[in-house]
Amino acid sequence: MNVEFPGTPSDQVTEILATGNGDIGSLFVSMSEKHPQGSDAGYLRWHTLDHRPEQQRLAQIRTSLRLVSTPACRAARAASESRFDLVDHVMTYFFSEHSAMEPFSDLSTALHNSGRSPYILPPVQRGLYAVSSKAAAERVKVGADVLPWRPVRGVYVLLEKTSADANALLEVDGVAGVWSAVSVPNQFSNADAGLQLSYCFLDAEPVETAEKMQAVLPGRWNTLGIRALLAAPFFAVAPFNWDCYLP
Repeated sequence: MNVEFPGTPSDQVTEILATGNGDIGSLFVSMSEKHPQGSDAGYLRWHTLDHRPEQQRLAQIRTSLRLVSTPACRAARAASESRFDLVDHVMTYFFSEHSAMEPFSDLSTALHNSGRSPYILPPVQRGLYAVSSKAAAERVKVGADVLPWRPVRGVYVLLEKTSADANALLEVDGVAGVWSAVSVPNQFSNADAGLQLSYCFLDAEPVETAEKMQAVLPGRWNTLGIRALLAAPFFAVAPFNWDCYLP
């Protein structure tokens, strides 16, 4: 049960906004299949305790978020084109700028060469995205800029061919905020041009929230003529409870 804290939401207070915005301009998103030998829990343990902390060496990184699908999540998807049917893991790095990709790649190579990359998941898509819009539900009080640092139960991921932001989804119970970003051509990205990725940050149970999403998303797509590539709930990884949410 969510508790509403007192006071005025940050996005309505000029003095709060004047102090900074979190400096996130780019997202690097890796969508992958489940582990071919079923070692998803081991992968999540390694990635969370070994690989992700090392990324904080990079001057441009701000935070990161790992998501995982479950059979219940998969059953609750509102849309999924064939090429995204196999997505069970989503890893997001929040960077200040696109130039972060070179040192990010260099670090990945150095870790691999040091024997520090024992797990590989079959990739589905890797994309670099420029943040285009941010919005927070008034009830959460914190501003849209800092949503990536607010703990979540999960994220409802929307991948669409559109330029219309998804901020109207703030009205869905359980959505704490929405960020949208647009795909950017880059040597480290194989995402098609013109894709919009939206993250609905969830502070309610993801599968239950997904059922509410299914009541509003078809109207969004039909009204705006949007082609949906993926619309799916994911759980945030539970540290030290590695087998809590698995594909």
